[in-house]
Amino acid sequence: MRWRRDERVRVVAGRFGGRRLQAPPGRGTRPTSDRVREALFSTLGPLAGERVLDLYAGSGALAIEALSRGAASAVLVERDPRAVAVIRANLEALGLSEPDAVVHAGPARSALRNASARGDTYDLVFLDPPYRSAPELGRELSAALGPLLAAGGRVVSESDRRGPLELSLPLVHERRYGDTLVRIHAHGP
Repeated sequence: MRWRRDERVRVVAGRFGGRRLQAPPGRGTRPTSDRVREALFSTLGPLAGERVLDLYAGSGALAIEALSRGAASAVLVERDPRAVAVIRANLEALGLSEPDAVVHAGPARSALRNASARGDTYDLVFLDPPYRSAPELGRELSAALGPLLAAGGRVVSESDRRGPLELSLPLVHERRYGDTLVRIHAHGP
């Protein structure tokens, strides 16, 4: 899917519901559609007070949706400088800043190592890597996320159904939206 700089997605519900977000330019980022986000967040249920990690954040739409729906904080990780600029612009337009919304510009691997070294834990993790990379990331992400998940924490992955992101965490929900496969994994009680 090709996005132009002026194309936008919207926050579906919560305190920022209806607000428009910018999407990064070019073909490298494919924001999760409003329809998929709406269905996903209905499945996730209340997010009050949750700590969110959004790897491969793109436009930041998933983390922003979580914050809009009551999450306490979000860390957004993105390595593409153009996408980082869009994330920062989206957060600024909504009045979100540190410590509620923290942007880490750099690779997901580095962010995971640093979070682990600090002893950070998260209640909800979004994984939406480039579709072509998803099949090779499963083992590495599974190992890295284990220590970062709070008890009862959940991981939401989005990938192409033909090359899914396979995590070793227990799968609790799976749904297809066209060629997009969304899975929710849980980490213990």
